[in-house]
Amino acid sequence: MSANASLLARSLAAVWHPCTQMKHHEQLPLIPIARGEGAWLIDMDGRRYLDGISSWWVNLFGHANPRIGNALKAQLDTLEHVMLAGFTHAPVVELSERLAALTGHALGHAFYASDGASATEIALKMSAHYWRNHGQPGKNRFVSLAGSYHGETVGALAVTDVAIFRDAYAPLVRAGSCVPSPDARNAAPGETAADVARRAAAALDAHLAEHADQTAALIVEPLVQCASGMVMYDPEYLRLARQLCDRYRVHLVADEIAVGCGRSGSFFACQQAGIWPDFLLLSKGISGGYLPLSIVLTTDDVFAAFYDDDTARGFLHSHSYTGNPLACRAALATLDIFEEDQVIARNRATAARLGEAFCGAVGSHPAVRHLRQQGMMLAFDVAGAPPGFARRFFAEALARELLLRPIGNTVYTMPPYILSGAEIAHLANQTAAALEASLG
Repeated sequence: MSANASLLARSLAAVWHPCTQMKHHEQLPLIPIARGEGAWLIDMDGRRYLDGISSWWVNLFGHANPRIGNALKAQLDTLEHVMLAGFTHAPVVELSERLAALTGHALGHAFYASDGASATEIALKMSAHYWRNHGQPGKNRFVSLAGSYHGETVGALAVTDVAIFRDAYAPLVRAGSCVPSPDARNAAPGETAADVARRAAAALDAHLAEHADQTAALIVEPLVQCASGMVMYDPEYLRLARQLCDRYRVHLVADEIAVGCGRSGSFFACQQAGIWPDFLLLSKGISGGYLPLSIVLTTDDVFAAFYDDDTARGFLHSHSYTGNPLACRAALATLDIFEEDQVIARNRATAARLGEAFCGAVGSHPAVRHLRQQGMMLAFDVAGAPPGFARRFFAEALARELLLRPIGNTVYTMPPYILSGAEIAHLANQTAAALEASLG
């Protein structure tokens, strides 16, 4: 048995892979990745794949990025970890201060975890506990958008409205309420995306008018609902949601786990609406794709609600690796790249080239619907896609040196920010070729 075949057999026997029906790998073998270089992954046979989804939306500046790698190597020789209860360290302090400054100190307090679902649960718990500390324990319910995705743990599933993730575990979940999504694709003839946003906000208004006394928070994915098919909407919804949350005394939670860190065209997606939430969640790209890290940023008002002599009024949530120095150092190196390379401005030019390439490659294809883009995120829907389209497209893309994983009948790309012109052309042209092969 070759080394590759042995590794694949051992992985199938010992590793339970995420979001996977393991039996499918009888027909679609695992890809054994040996290393990464920039926007590319290289398997053990030397075959390359352009990482068109940033390895689940985390890798911003390429694989094996020397600037992030060197920062981690230096941190390894200094401090690998210390518990954050009763102790602190320079990387976590500096990272907290820099993130607060990026919000103009509107969100001046950072609480740390390791993954996006944990950040969601922290924000939900913190919001409900805030209202309890303010003498309103009945405000403990949550509202999210139809089609929302905020994680797959039992707590996060309360505000996740994607059936394949939610339904199997429904008996374990204290489900929240859903209000209509401002999905711009729902525009009636003559309507704009902003009109759809206003209609959805009116439905939110009606819900809060009836249920505000039981509602702790509204949680949204700003501008793009990613896991439900790259649903994109107008910033007007965020502006109106902020006003409604203020009027009804409900917290606004902005889940920027996928759309933050420059993905949307600004560092924080909320900036495009000119608002700040009460809680802002970061993960995925914040560490450049190097180490697990998530962060909940919140306000002076929320922090003050927990500041007391009584331990029970404190926020009682933790895990062993909270604020890990290595992960924080990776995040600091990532922020350094944003600043030194003027990444937000550079991304605007890259996003324009990406949009032009896809318009040329797939824009006129008869099966393509709703070709859409928000910053460094681009998607289109495929009309008349056959059963099993997503898996077939994935395999056809791999055969063309491209890693893309459709969500149902929605093909999308969220590539690293470092793509060259040739790599953009490869991404667009091979997407078109894989689409044609998948429908043939």
